Amino acid sequence: MSLLLEPSAEAIKEKQLYKEMGLTDEEFALAESIVGRPLNFTETGLFSVMWSEHCSYKNSKVLLKKFPIDGEKVLQGPGEGAGIIDIEDEQAVVFKIESHNHPSAIEPYQGAATGVGGILRDVFSMGARPIALLNSLRFGELQSPKVKYLFEEVVAGIAGYGNCIGVPTVGGEVQFDPCYEANPLVNAMCVGLIDHKDIQKGQAKGIGNTVMYVGASTGRDGIHGATFASEELSDSSDEKRPAVQVGDPFMEKLLLEACLEVVKCDALIGIQDMGAAGLTSSSAEMASKAGSGIEMNLDLVPQRESGMTPYEMMLSESQERMLLVVEKGREDEIKAIFEHWNLHAVEVGVVTDDSRLRLLHNGEVVADVPVDALAEDAPVYHKPSQVPAYFEAFQAEAPFVPDISDAKETLMHLLAQPTIASKEWVYQQYDHMVQTNTVVSPGSDAAVVRIRGTKKALAMTTDCNSRYLYLDPEVGGKIAIAEAARNLVCSGATPLGVTDCLNYGNPERPEIFWQLEKSTDGLSEACRVLNTPVIGGNVSLYNERSGGAVYPTPVIGMVGLIEDVSYITTQTVKEAGDILYVIGETKPEFSGSEIQKVSQGTLSGKAPAIDLNVEKNRQQQLLAAIQAGVVASAHDVAEGGMAVAIAEKLFGTSFGAQVVWTNQVADLFAESQSRFVVTVKEANKQQFEQIVRDAKPIGTVTAEETLQFTTDGEIILSAEVKELESAWKGAIPCLLKSKD
Repeated sequence: MSLLLEPSAEAIKEKQLYKEMGLTDEEFALAESIVGRPLNFTETGLFSVMWSEHCSYKNSKVLLKKFPIDGEKVLQGPGEGAGIIDIEDEQAVVFKIESHNHPSAIEPYQGAATGVGGILRDVFSMGARPIALLNSLRFGELQSPKVKYLFEEVVAGIAGYGNCIGVPTVGGEVQFDPCYEANPLVNAMCVGLIDHKDIQKGQAKGIGNTVMYVGASTGRDGIHGATFASEELSDSSDEKRPAVQVGDPFMEKLLLEACLEVVKCDALIGIQDMGAAGLTSSSAEMASKAGSGIEMNLDLVPQRESGMTPYEMMLSESQERMLLVVEKGREDEIKAIFEHWNLHAVEVGVVTDDSRLRLLHNGEVVADVPVDALAEDAPVYHKPSQVPAYFEAFQAEAPFVPDISDAKETLMHLLAQPTIASKEWVYQQYDHMVQTNTVVSPGSDAAVVRIRGTKKALAMTTDCNSRYLYLDPEVGGKIAIAEAARNLVCSGATPLGVTDCLNYGNPERPEIFWQLEKSTDGLSEACRVLNTPVIGGNVSLYNERSGGAVYPTPVIGMVGLIEDVSYITTQTVKEAGDILYVIGETKPEFSGSEIQKVSQGTLSGKAPAIDLNVEKNRQQQLLAAIQAGVVASAHDVAEGGMAVAIAEKLFGTSFGAQVVWTNQVADLFAESQSRFVVTVKEANKQQFEQIVRDAKPIGTVTAEETLQFTTDGEIILSAEVKELESAWKGAIPCLLKSKD
């Protein structure tokens, strides 16, 4: 397409072509009033991507302000490629999570792969070396061929990119529910390490300094990817496959090493990934943050396809590219580094003092707009909010209590549910040992990666039970933060901070905006109480198709510091004769639980209650006991309840457990909050009980490989551990092989 074929400013307005780009009548009029004249085709494209929800957060910004973002250890909060938290000794941890949902729905392999590539660039653009990848995935039920295809291809895409680039994929979560049938969620997280002196920012400072394009060439893939991510999926979404980028992990590896080398060079002023909205977002945001402008000559942009227009070059989301600002006169130092890695490093522009983004092509000015108009002045909406009728009905509903006729059969059935079952089929495809720093591999409560040359390690997790958020977004939001923190504490870590990925339906529907509003209330309160500031994240809205929205799914990525590797704790039992303790009270709370889903096929009722102060006290007490060396193993009680949690502690060992159960049989499967199951050596019993005041002994670890629960001397559940483990391990492979 040549410039001559691009529609005129008059045609854009008359034919309302801006609507096809995602702008409303009011937004287009506002953009024209800011610029002060009619917009040409390229300029309309710039506004359309930068004012999309994906880039501007125009429908969520009012709610994101609730999050606590400061803390004594926070070195960089929201606003840059990734957040940064101090871990002392002049070191810091850098981490971020982002979504790649819509691309993964229509092109699952590349959608997932480029999600990994993008989140890696967010981290190493800060100057950090990526040390770990995690993910959070949601799919429909594993019965339909389409869901199986999406699941297999997404996992393959994550593995393909992460394994090739040499960053271990150490953890994550996968859940299955019918609401994700047509709209899977693929959230990718990256964790990196950095020395304080190497921290970079994406700012175009210094009038006259040089703007450099580095990395891969620009193609036509990913054009309007940000706009595509800001609209509902439909039957015509497959036609938007060009909006899905194509990744090259080998090129990314070269870019990673080159960027980590270049951050050591004091000629570098600023660096930013060309992520969503590509050259547009990186240039406009870098200039806006610095209070400067940028002029670029698009003729100089490396292009892998002929005849590319300014519109295409600016909106392309081709992968493995960065934009740099370099001290004038020192460009050759930067070029030498990138030439060593066989990558483009081209001078494409200059930092100006007029706060405008000016684009030249074929000797003409093809766009000239204020950078703040693109990066800061997007309209901000506070959409109408309405309590859904279903929520009011759930609140009035009588509590669901399952009728358990055979506790063993129920436990076997729960262990075989894909959301609970072993995810080994997934993580065995990931290289989780590359870099040789992984101490705790996928499968425990949190992954743990050592920090070489120190006694320290980092624990990391992704978590969110979206079922609770569907029942009660505010309570469910609190639980999401609390459960992520529980996972870290069980590993011996002090939680440091949060990166979140807020996955919701269409915010223009009042019931959906209410979910977003109430859940951010719950998330914010839990972050404040548990002292886990939000240092960055992503909002992904419009996750629905044909009016059916996903459950509100604010995925929580959390990182914690293990101050001494001797504190590292895993979930499995260690020795026969150890005492089994439960921390916390089990109540008959089954709404939103796996047992309700299995028994009724639907979810309803009130979400399980949570008291954040109780949660905080229990976490602090357990962590103190772990650091005192008196806890042999620790595991939080989550989906499936107590019976599932204890069974999981036995899997992969040669032990069993004898448990004395004083509640009702059904309560074995209740999902009450703020509970842990730990084991303690007999010799440490007294010290443990002094530290953890509400711990209650409920049994012992046995040399016999049998799990047995008794009430008043009567056996209410008895099963061979191998039989339980077989059901748990075989469930997902069996479903994938099924022809049904």
